[in-house]
Amino acid sequence: MSSTTRRPALELQDVGERGYARWKWRVLIGAMFCYLFFYTGRQTFGFAIPGIEEEFGVSKAALGGVSAAMLWCYAAGQAINGNLADKFGGRKLMTLGAILSTLLNWATSLAIGIKSLGLFWGLNGYVQAMGWPSGGRVISNWWGSHERGRAFGFYTLAAGMASVLAFISSTVIVEILDLGWRWIFRLPVLLMLLGGIAFYLLARDNPRSARIQVPASHAEKAEKQEAPAPAVKDGRWIERYKAVLRNPKIVITGLAIGFQNSARYGLLIWVPVYYLGTNWEEAGSQAAVNPIWISVALPVGMAVGALVNGQLSDRVFGSRRDRPIMIFMALGAVCAMTMFLAPLGVVAGIAVLFLTGFFVYGPQSSFWALCPDLAGKRLAGTATGIVNFFAYLFAGIGEPVIGSVMDHTGNTSLVFPIVAGACVASALMASLIRR
Repeated sequence: MSSTTRRPALELQDVGERGYARWKWRVLIGAMFCYLFFYTGRQTFGFAIPGIEEEFGVSKAALGGVSAAMLWCYAAGQAINGNLADKFGGRKLMTLGAILSTLLNWATSLAIGIKSLGLFWGLNGYVQAMGWPSGGRVISNWWGSHERGRAFGFYTLAAGMASVLAFISSTVIVEILDLGWRWIFRLPVLLMLLGGIAFYLLARDNPRSARIQVPASHAEKAEKQEAPAPAVKDGRWIERYKAVLRNPKIVITGLAIGFQNSARYGLLIWVPVYYLGTNWEEAGSQAAVNPIWISVALPVGMAVGALVNGQLSDRVFGSRRDRPIMIFMALGAVCAMTMFLAPLGVVAGIAVLFLTGFFVYGPQSSFWALCPDLAGKRLAGTATGIVNFFAYLFAGIGEPVIGSVMDHTGNTSLVFPIVAGACVASALMASLIRR
């Protein structure tokens, strides 16, 4: 009996500090590589809208409903799949999400009308939600709370660059290869499938599943800062939800990121409308800022901001996440109002737009590090899913509000004070976390 008890411990290999460091970077790079391609299965819909509208003869409002279906299914999927990642492991679930999303993108490309299009795209939103909380769960198991800001900074950097990749791949298909809208859902997602398989081969759910021992120094640092894990019965999904939702700071974090994500999507969706109006292609050569620079400046600024914010939270603020969130959100509000009030030229406009994305999106790395910080590693997936549910719930509410304001006023520049207001609200909510 005693030999049976000792057997798992004896199987763990002591790889030392350097060996463990190689493993945790291997896992992080695997998660980054996978998520770098995830947006090719989700953020390409806008490029297909003109072709779909022409072929199916449907309105932009109907296509907006299809896009909304994906967004709401994604939000619901976050709340569900984060819990599943805690039960079954993030490695399997993230890979499964990549495979199923590839299949559903291909199914979307075979749609014969608006109903089948909405069905497949909505289902795709749900399986896309298997990615982020699952990857976050795996990263939390390998990186201690004293270094999670750094790890999630790199993970969020991959997400930011994924937006750039989704734009580039869709542009290549439409502009260079001159293929129809259906191919937007067929070719880019093959990269996501490759990323999912690579993640499964590279990563392990935790050091124990990799059969290695956590170095004593790493474990000691983690124990000093790790949140005490709530007592949760294994296999009881409802208990995991209760344990997370009973923590008021998780709910506050969800509200704070909700306002932040509203500001983020306000920029990504409505800034091109502000610059170019509805005639994107015709206005490109005449616009003050070329559409390519608009599309690239924002996500690149966002990606770099996430990397910097995560580093700051660990190295400058001692793993305090609330302070870098508040600082970046306040500066994001200033930059957004500068875009609204200041007469900016082409170069200055691109620079301030880059900084707006930098500060508005940057705090995401600190938000995701907060999830395991507050809930503990065992509930990291559930906490991440709940927080991301709030993020997309607010984004889904914010987009039609911004569109409605523009419709009623005819003033597209109002997106910037709305974004600034959301940034201020996010900063105020983050001030209540005080971890």
